[in-house]
Amino acid sequence: MTSQNKSVPAFGYEIIRDYALSTILGKHADDVLYWVGKDIARKFPCSDIQLIISFFEDAGWGTLSIEKEMKDGYIFQLTSDPDLLNIKNRKFRMEAGFIAEQIQCFKGCLTECYDEKKEKQSVVQFTVKWDTKEKIG
Repeated sequence: MTSQNKSVPAFGYEIIRDYALSTILGKHADDVLYWVGKDIARKFPCSDIQLIISFFEDAGWGTLSIEKEMKDGYIFQLTSDPDLLNIKNRKFRMEAGFIAEQIQCFKGCLTECYDEKKEKQSVVQFTVKWDTKEKIG
């Protein structure tokens, strides 16, 4: 049996993700989680947006979809079962860093991603922007 066929109970995942990490990282949690997301993206490169969307599903992060395409960015939306998304207690900086790094790699220019929780709709919106003047080698 491969690791892809095994599952971790949601409660165990939530303890680590939502409580232990924030205790360990303290006031630096947002920045560190963003850079962790970027590092994960380097270890699991995606060559296009569909692969990013598939990665989110495979990682159990939720359902990612493109809401809007712009000349210098995208707006993504993350949805899931409200209990699994745990929007009230969770930070989504790791996912934002992951998205930023993936898109930066295939666009070839400096890219940032910002997350915004929309608690009433139980969705997270990710706004991605890149700067074509800031090329990445």
